[in-house]
This record gives sequence, C-alpha cells and structure tokens, in this order.
Amino acid sequence: MSGTKPSIQYRTTAGLSSIMANANKLEKDIEKTSYQILIIDDNINLLYSTQALVESIGYSCIIADGGEAGINVLNSIPIDIVLLDLSMPEVDGYSVLKYIQKKEFNTDVIVVSGESTFDNATNVFKSGALDFLGKPYKSSQLISTIDNVAYKRGLKLNLKAMQVQLEESERRYRFIVSYSPDIIYMIDHRGFFTFLNDRITDLLGYKPEELIGEHFSSLVHEDDLMIAEHIFNERRTGDRSSQNVEFRLKSSDPEVQSKHFESSSIVIELCSMGVYEESDDGTPYLGTYGVARDISERKKDQEMIHFQAYHDLLTRLPNRELFLDRMHLAISQAERNKAKLAVLFLDMDGFKFINDSLGHVIGDSLLQRVAFRLQETLRDTDTISRIGGDEFNILIPELKNREEAGLVAEKILSAFSHPIILDHHEITISFSIGISVFPDDATSTEELIKNSDMAMYHIKGRGKNGYEFFSDHMQSIYQYRHNIEQDIRKALDNDQFEAYYQPQYDINAQKIIGLEALIRWNHPEKGLITPDEFIPIAEEIGLICEIGRYMLKTGCKQLKTWLDEGIKPLKLSINVSAYQLAESNFDVVLCDLIKKYDIPHHLLMVEITETSLMQDMEQAIPRLKNLVKCGIGICIDDFGVGYSSLSYLQILPIDILKVDRSFLSCITENHEKACIIKAIVAMARELELEVVVEGVETVKQLNYIKNIGCTIVQGFLLGRPLPVNEVSKLLK
Repeated sequence: MSGTKPSIQYRTTAGLSSIMANANKLEKDIEKTSYQILIIDDNINLLYSTQALVESIGYSCIIADGGEAGINVLNSIPIDIVLLDLSMPEVDGYSVLKYIQKKEFNTDVIVVSGESTFDNATNVFKSGALDFLGKPYKSSQLISTIDNVAYKRGLKLNLKAMQVQLEESERRYRFIVSYSPDIIYMIDHRGFFTFLNDRITDLLGYKPEELIGEHFSSLVHEDDLMIAEHIFNERRTGDRSSQNVEFRLKSSDPEVQSKHFESSSIVIELCSMGVYEESDDGTPYLGTYGVARDISERKKDQEMIHFQAYHDLLTRLPNRELFLDRMHLAISQAERNKAKLAVLFLDMDGFKFINDSLGHVIGDSLLQRVAFRLQETLRDTDTISRIGGDEFNILIPELKNREEAGLVAEKILSAFSHPIILDHHEITISFSIGISVFPDDATSTEELIKNSDMAMYHIKGRGKNGYEFFSDHMQSIYQYRHNIEQDIRKALDNDQFEAYYQPQYDINAQKIIGLEALIRWNHPEKGLITPDEFIPIAEEIGLICEIGRYMLKTGCKQLKTWLDEGIKPLKLSINVSAYQLAESNFDVVLCDLIKKYDIPHHLLMVEITETSLMQDMEQAIPRLKNLVKCGIGICIDDFGVGYSSLSYLQILPIDILKVDRSFLSCITENHEKACIIKAIVAMARELELEVVVEGVETVKQLNYIKNIGCTIVQGFLLGRPLPVNEVSKLLK
C-alpha cells in the first residue's frame, strides 16, 4: 500500500495477545474459517504482515502483489472479503473496484488506503466498497473492521438463504395447493370463503372466483349444514378441536347434485391481523384452513358393501338377515300395540323347470320381474325378502285380524294370474303360499317362519297355486315331508331305489312285446314306497334328474343283461321327466349310455308326458330329434289330458301314443269318454302311430279295447310291475 507505511510489531507475544484480546471483543460468533480474504497491495512487506495478522485471528487469507494479480485471483476462486489498497501502479484500486462491479462478484471490499480524504472515501463507497480504513491504522481497527464486514456478510448471506428457502417453500406450497387432488380452502371468522384452489372446478364445477366471498352455507348440502356449522365455527385448538368430519358439497352439475367429502381443518390464529374475534379461552381467532377430500367413491363402495350384506343382489330385495331384523322390530311393535302381524312363505310353482328349460339368464330375469311385481302389489310398510332360489318371505305388519293376511295372499295370486313376457317367451307362474300369524300361531321369528313354511308345503301337496293358514295338524305332515326329503338324499347315496318292470301285451298275439321300467323305493324302515309319494317331492327339491339318470342307467344295464342271457329282445320304455328333458345334454347322455352298454338302439323307448312336453316345445324338439337319430323311440304318455292342440303330433318325431288311464275308468258308465279312445286310435292310424292303452284292470275294458282295434295294452289285469328277478323268470 502506498503512502506512509507504519511499522506493525505484531510478532511479539505481548503484541499478539493484545491484538487477540481486542479482536475477541469485536467478534460476533462468526465462523472465520469459512471466509476467504484477499489482500491486494503493492507493498510486499505489508502484504505478509497483514496476512499474518488476519490468519492469526482465524481467517483464511490469500495475498496479491498489485491490482492485476488481485484480478487474476478474483477470476480464479471465490473471495468473500477483499482488503484493497487504492494507490498501486498500472492497475490501481479503483480499477479493481470497477472490475468487481462489472463482473458482479459476490465479494465485499474494505479499502485500506493512506489517501483518506472525504472525496476519496465518497468515491470508494460509490464504487462499491463496503468500508474504508485509513492508514496508518491500529491492528485492532483492522481486525474490528474485518469482523464487522464478515458479520454483516454473514447476516446478508443468511437473509438471502432464508429468502431463497421462503421462495422455494412458497413455490412448493403453491405447487401442492394448485395440483392437490383435494379442495384446499380458507374461511374467515364470519364463514365466508377467502381462498379456494382450482381443484374445486374439477370436483364440483365451480370456479374459485365464483365462491370467494360467499358463505360456506351456499356450498354445503342442506342436510349437512349443522355438521358444517359446528366445524367452521370451531374456536378451540389442539386435541379438543374437531378434526375430521364428513359432509356433502353441492355440485354445479344437476345430474350429480352433491358429492361426499371428508374435511380436515385447523383454526387460524393471527394476533397481528386487524380485527379478530376472541374464543372462549381468549385465543385470537381469524378463521379456518381446511382440506376437503372427495370420498364419493369410497362412500359408494361402503354403501354397496352394506347393501350386499343385507340384500339379495339379483332382485335387490332384503335378504334373510335384514328380514329377521325387521321381524324382530315388528314383533316388538305388535306386542306394544296389541296388534297382529303375518309372515307369508311363497314358493314359485315349477320354477326349476323354467330355469332348466329356458336357461338361467331367463330364470334370473324372471325372478327380477317377480320381485318387482311383488313390490308393486304390496304396501311400502311390508317387507319382501328373497330367501332362496324361488322362495320369498313377506312380512305384513299392523294387521287387525287373520283374514287381512288372506286378502294379501289373494292379491298376490291375482297379480300373477296374467303372464310375464321375457325374450318372446310368455311365462305364466303361480305361487304356493303359507301363512302364519303372530301371536296366534307363534311368538318368535323362527317359529313364525317355520310355521309358514309348513303351511306352504301343505298347499303344495293339495295342488299348488293357492294359500293356506298354518294349523297344528300340519306339524306331523311337515315332519313327514321333511323326513322324506332327507331319506331321498340318503336313498340315492345308499342305492335304495330299484327298477320294477310292467309287461306290455299284444292281445292278438297273446305275448309280451315290451316292458315299462318303473321306479320303486325300497326303504329300509318303511318298506316299498311308490312313486306317487316321493316323485313330487324329488321334483321340488331338485333331485328328480338324478333319480331319472339312475333309472336310465339301470334300465340300459338290465336290458344288456337280458340280451347277454339270451332272452328274446324286447322294447324297454323308460319315463323321462320334464326336468330331465330341460337339461341341455339330456340327449347326449342317453345316446352315450346306449353306446356304453352296446344296446340295439331300436330296443329303447323314452316316455314323456304330454304336459311335460308342452312346457317348452322349442327346447324339446331338437333333443327328441337327436334321440331319434340314435334310433331311440319316443312315446307320449298320458295322451289326451294335457293339451288342447294336436298339431305337435305332426311336428315331433313320435312313435307311440299311450292313452291315459282316466279314459278307461268310465267305459261302462259314459260312452262319450269311451269314444275318445276310439277317436285316438283312429287318429293314430292316420298318422301311422302305435297306440298303447294303459291302466287296463277289467275284462270289460280289455274287450272294448280289442273291439276298437287297439292291440297293445298294459295294466294290472294282465301283469303288475315286478322286480327284476321275477320279470326275468317271466321272460325266460
């Protein structure tokens, strides 16, 4: 540094201790080692002495001999503080200051010069210097000046870092708020919106500016205003404040109307903000900040789970659990009001056949339509429950007498007197309805349902399509029927069924020309049970097809045995139910059985009642034609009692008509009925069909049949159904 250069004696121990003591007084807890100081001077001795002084108090120091050398250092490494002499040859201190300004180095400059005039000082500060120290100076002055500049620089850097952090934090916050999947809002102490993010447009269709300044009640669903007022008027903080609540917000879309939201909110306390309210505990309150999350889908899922738990998903009717719950409530009310209630047990007649023949899709659609018609028929206070495939329970509360329950049953039967049209199918259904009344028949839910079930089975046994009230004598009937159901299942597992065979005679040739296989149940305790006692029950519980398959397999196997024993081949007729015919693979299964047992196809005949055949002609025709292709014959059983139109005789591949036994019973009493048999025989001849008359029990009947030209008969007069060993002897 030019000018008078004082002699600085800092190398002695005493002098250095004094300097350090003075430096400590000025030190402001700065991290000196983090600062890089550059000393620029053309006086080499002063450079080294100043460097030693600066480094002795903890700073990192670099020296530069002249202005040009100083600029080179500034260009190469970051410098925090520069100690700059003004008067230097070639490149003086002013030039260095201008260069620092031009390059915008992040550097603070302390000018140390002997030219300490006011003008120089003014020019120095204008040129960007932070401080000015005149020569000669005391060591303590230099140290104090450096420490002050370092301290200010540290404050400035910290402030800048804080500003950067604040800006970054604000940027992140704005990003989070702008792109949040939730609605972020602020409400002032009066309940008016002061801020809403753009998410409200996506979720509810409103622009934020539409709602700013509006009261929250304009957005909250009317039914949830009380909840919203509680949360938005909250003044408490901490654990006592309300945190998460659910409410609905209105949508601008009229089709949506409202959506469910879960809101988390906190109380805003800003003492420095102008006018504010005071909470009960004196806490300044400005408003509420909150986040509202759309939970509409979650609510839908919860509602669906709840619905599935208490409803039948196909018909959307209450299930058994919900029905029982409502029954408990209705019984409690009836007890308090001294009133009656009724439980109706409905079973759809013949649904299994409809389901099997038309398919499960039609069956499901039919159940839905039935449920809808039942709901239309009954009152809103009544409860309809689907408890099984085609079974329904109905709760009728608030009855004055039993007769009112009967009127409800009649109303239901009347509602289903006209058909249901499904997929071009005209389906007429009926119900068997059992009724039990509280408190006359029972006082508990279980007993009421059980008793109505008994009454339903009673009406089913009497012809279906009607209703019956429970009575005590039904207990034994129900128990018998229940036992039969259980025993049928055991009979299939334990091979208790067996085939009997009834001969068919050619009365002209006086010989057996065929056999009909008839099922019998050899019960281990009750003995031999005839089909009339168990076949209707087997149809209702869905086991008739399994029984039918047993008979087909047994008949084919026995026919093969007789052929292997050398018995002259005879046609074997096996009865097939409407439920079997409705099975999609019935024809394939039967054709495979013939192949399995290697039976001549023409020896097997299937018998189908006229009524069964007419239940679903469209499905029956292709299956019967497939049987004919396999060589299997087709016989229409109970002909003459089941259908008014005879056009199907020309459509179906039929071989034999079996005249119903009812036409024989009045031969001697009513000649018109006898003439029906004569007409059937004449018609069969024109159609080239054989006729078999079954149920022949008297000689008079036999002679009449012979006189009208019918030769094939079957009945007790000529031969009863026999077990296989006796039939084998007869055939041999």
